[in-house]
Amino acid sequence: MMHSIKNYKLILASASPRRQQLMKDAGFTFEVRLRDVEEKYPKGIDLKKVPEYLSKVKAEAFREELKADEVLITADTVVCIHDRILGKPADREEAISMLQELSGNRHQVVTGVSVTTRTEQLSFSSQTDVFFKHLSNEEIAFYVDTYKPFDKAGAYGIQEWIGYIGIERIEGSFYNVMGLPIQKLYETLRKLQFQ
Repeated sequence: MMHSIKNYKLILASASPRRQQLMKDAGFTFEVRLRDVEEKYPKGIDLKKVPEYLSKVKAEAFREELKADEVLITADTVVCIHDRILGKPADREEAISMLQELSGNRHQVVTGVSVTTRTEQLSFSSQTDVFFKHLSNEEIAFYVDTYKPFDKAGAYGIQEWIGYIGIERIEGSFYNVMGLPIQKLYETLRKLQFQ
């Protein structure tokens, strides 16, 4: 597959350093291209379908400019708990509040991905169940003050200190929790009709 894609330019439409690192570590050569996209979704949509919907919205912002030899990758990740979405925390207090809610509970991390060319779009979602131990207020405050997880859905990064000490187990893809289910992305890229 890596041979068949070498004549194509991969474009990752994400400012996330974690997504960029995962792509690099998986051996992909790519360009980062960014657009400001309003991340709105219809009321009443199944929460676990929101990320895939938003990945398509993000792709639409690039549709007109895609060249014949370009493959665009867009993604969105949400944290779901108690039938609601936890986005990125606005400040320290909201980050602490989110982690207190995740403490001692199971939640789902869902990432939606769209792979788009001028003629084709393949989209998918990946879900991982994450089980947190009961976190003390001191642990939560230490993590938020040290790591400042304000750019992360649910106010945490699994690859950081909180993941080491707080996550008892996961069911599903670890890399999905980081923001990009890289194995599923690889398989999806293989399905594209490369000539």
